[in-house]
Amino acid sequence: MTTNGMNGVVGPKGNLGVRFVRSVKRCDLYWKLRNLLYLLHAWRVPLALALRIPTRYGMLRLRHFKADGVVVDYGLVGVRVVTTALVNFVVDQLQAETSVFGDFKYHDSGVGTTAAAVGDTDIETTDAESRATGTQTEGATANIYRSVGTIAYTTTKAITEHGLFNASTGVTLMDRTVFAAINVVNGDSIEFTYELTLTAGS
Repeated sequence: MTTNGMNGVVGPKGNLGVRFVRSVKRCDLYWKLRNLLYLLHAWRVPLALALRIPTRYGMLRLRHFKADGVVVDYGLVGVRVVTTALVNFVVDQLQAETSVFGDFKYHDSGVGTTAAAVGDTDIETTDAESRATGTQTEGATANIYRSVGTIAYTTTKAITEHGLFNASTGVTLMDRTVFAAINVVNGDSIEFTYELTLTAGS
């Protein structure tokens, strides 16, 4: 530090900031083993690809951001279910396209535990949180549609299902996935990454 001729003080000056670094860890083996029951439904996918049968399937991955800064990466939690409602919707859009065709970016979660089925049209049991507006991008290849959305939670609950819709409320459900419970508290959030793969074939 130095003093100049006008009796002022010159010295180092700047701002000090604190950056909170989250720790990332994998989910425990017990959760993975429970969720494996849902993932077993994916056996149809490689069979269809091997036989060159055109198919479509959804994949859901998620990460749990806890209020204390810890991030738990659950990885892949589901490989189904593209709904009948979506298939019917696509046929309708091929006849008369509307703007909502490109709006499948609204992520919802819930606490229902009934297995996902093609006839689903909504989340089974709401978690009372607002749907998240996700991103819309291409996946690793040109035939994969990806949307990433994060839902913030305001109360304690066990999240067990996810759905992707084309509006912030109601309308068409593209895919519903049920998984082993993820317990959240106020201040937690879950990042959902959904991918829809459409394959060509003979």
